[in-house]
Amino acid sequence: MNYYNNNESVKEYIKMSDDYSGTFLIDKLRKHLTPGSSVLELGMGPGKDLNTLSKYFKTIGSDSSQVFLDLYKLNNKNSDLLNLDAVTLDTERIFDGIYSNKVLIHLDEDELRLSFLRQYEVLREEGIIFHSFWYGQKVETFFDMKFYYYTPEKILKIAEKYFSFIKIEYYAEMENEDSFYVIMKKRSLKVNE
Repeated sequence: MNYYNNNESVKEYIKMSDDYSGTFLIDKLRKHLTPGSSVLELGMGPGKDLNTLSKYFKTIGSDSSQVFLDLYKLNNKNSDLLNLDAVTLDTERIFDGIYSNKVLIHLDEDELRLSFLRQYEVLREEGIIFHSFWYGQKVETFFDMKFYYYTPEKILKIAEKYFSFIKIEYYAEMENEDSFYVIMKKRSLKVNE
């Protein structure tokens, strides 16, 4: 996604998303994770949700865009940041929870399946994942980016091998029930699975 690797595009995105806050979503996550738990945010962008998460958890921010990471680091020198792709999650670190806010919408079903496998692998036992999505069954393209709309049923089907369902809730970001979030817990897989 070259859009997020371009300084001008990133500045444009930051300006567009200035009024948006994921506090509502983070409040939902807080009901399922102990304060002080380690939480990896996938696709932190400008870091607004990371700032909120950091009030309650030991946070690790990540993005595949070094531009976002560098900009955030300018004002947050001691922050713990990783340059990670949401599919491969190329890290040896282990987390109590993983959070993303409309980041996995850039992944097609195969990529999402691989991402859930990697999330499973980098979570502690009983770990929690929290992800929000646009609701629907279509694909849109803006600039050079694809946006995949999902249904909760599709997400559960893709993730069910690795995660058990805790909660799904629809919410409005731009219009009624245009979005939803899922909270799932890491399954204990049998050795032969």
